[in-house]
Amino acid sequence: MVGFDGMIRGDQGRALWLSTFAFTVCFAVWTIFSIIGVEIKAELGLSDTQFGLLVATPVLTGSVSRIFLGVWTEQFGGRIIFPLQMAVTAIAVWLLTAADSYPLFLLAALGVGLAGGSFIVGVAYVSRWYDTDHQGTALGIFGAGNVGAAVTNFGAGFLVVAYGWEGAANIYAVAIAITAVFFYVAAKTDPHEAERKRTGARVASVAQQLAPLRSVQIWRFSTYYFFVFGGFVALASFLPRYYTGAYGLELTLAGILAGLYSLPGSVFRALGGWMSDRWGARSVMYLTFIVSLACLFVMSYPETHYSIDGVHGPVTFAFGLSHIQFAALTVLLGFVMSLGKAAVYKHIPVYYPRHVGSVGGLVGMIGGLGGFVLPIGFGILLDVTGVWTTPFMLLFAIVGISTIWMHVAIRRMERRRHPALVEETHLSDVPDPVTGAAS
Repeated sequence: MVGFDGMIRGDQGRALWLSTFAFTVCFAVWTIFSIIGVEIKAELGLSDTQFGLLVATPVLTGSVSRIFLGVWTEQFGGRIIFPLQMAVTAIAVWLLTAADSYPLFLLAALGVGLAGGSFIVGVAYVSRWYDTDHQGTALGIFGAGNVGAAVTNFGAGFLVVAYGWEGAANIYAVAIAITAVFFYVAAKTDPHEAERKRTGARVASVAQQLAPLRSVQIWRFSTYYFFVFGGFVALASFLPRYYTGAYGLELTLAGILAGLYSLPGSVFRALGGWMSDRWGARSVMYLTFIVSLACLFVMSYPETHYSIDGVHGPVTFAFGLSHIQFAALTVLLGFVMSLGKAAVYKHIPVYYPRHVGSVGGLVGMIGGLGGFVLPIGFGILLDVTGVWTTPFMLLFAIVGISTIWMHVAIRRMERRRHPALVEETHLSDVPDPVTGAAS
């Protein structure tokens, strides 16, 4: 067993904090278009749909790349794959400033998106350092690297004002390149990879690593992650545009308010991991979905003016959120989404301890695709309806469907007395569905 003190000291602590720092830098780079994209939109005269596609394109690469990056991490270890992924991303970010047309920006954005693949590399690397009872907390701490989105929202706007969006992109490229070198020098080979090299054991084939993906359970976890992570990425990218358009705020203030959403949506992931270890991931998911439904219902209600015939004549009243009230709701929403992200990933190293890279890669890919599809959907809804709050209506519908599916699936499993219903706090006795071995 590993005590909490042990989680932050020695080689385990080194692996955890190095990975969390690297992931924070990568996530900041991954969401850079949420700020510089506003300038590019004005420069090129893009529609909301075109802007949504530009912001979402890095998310596409970051999502799809998680499958092969997860497999490669299982085969070669995170100490090798993590810095390689960051080095390639640094080159793509630097070349971004050479783009001078919308198609070239989309092409460059594909390369920038590799930063998002860092998540599964870190999950596979960190999980190998901790036992089952502490993986939820460890991965929650690592996942707090989502705070990189807040770093971009808070700071990138000021970089753009001071140096232009091109200068901001160059600064980001240098930062991630330095991080790649630092990680490679400071990190150590994980115990699993070290043992494999010592014994000369064969690396599992790609087919063996992808075998668990036949499980419907994995795809159900993926749908949860579509909202809690994909929705988080989409909103982190969309909110600056929303604040500047719906409320007419300056870009710097819009970035700060968007950062207020991204910050709790990131740092409390560690709390979500601890809660999942303590009370079970299922309970955390219920909390996430119920609170999200309440927040999104209010956020999706457009500013409305009513006039009704009263006893003494017309009675008028209105409903609408100020930007401060709206920002407060996003803070609460980001908080519970952060808990949900940790809860989803609590399951993976427990149910699939020998396939964390491939299974986590699929779940991360589906979640990341939410961050790709949703911004485009937001843009289309705005262009078609002209109503600012329609993106939140879409998110409300997604959460509603996910909540119903989760509840029905749990009730069905309980009726069948399926062994997987053992509380997540005691999932160490659940066998690996592929190998049959206990975790």
